[in-house]
Amino acid sequence: MIKEVHMPKLSPKSNEYFFGKWDKQPGDKVKTGDVLFEVETEKAISQVESQEDGILKAQEVATGDTTKVGDLVATIEV
Repeated sequence: MIKEVHMPKLSPKSNEYFFGKWDKQPGDKVKTGDVLFEVETEKAISQVESQEDGILKAQEVATGDTTKVGDLVATIEV
């Protein structure tokens, strides 16, 4: 089964984030709580953790992109 990973809301004042870096690559095993990627808000760098155990199948956002809350950023095969 494929699960979609969407950009969560990380700041009460912002709906857009600068995509930092991926900590996991396609094909990597991930566990709930593993850091998948980092994003930058106006005041901080935030880490986004996996909510699923499985294998990271695809990255839908590149480093340096701007993403919005709810955007599809990755898929995980569970």
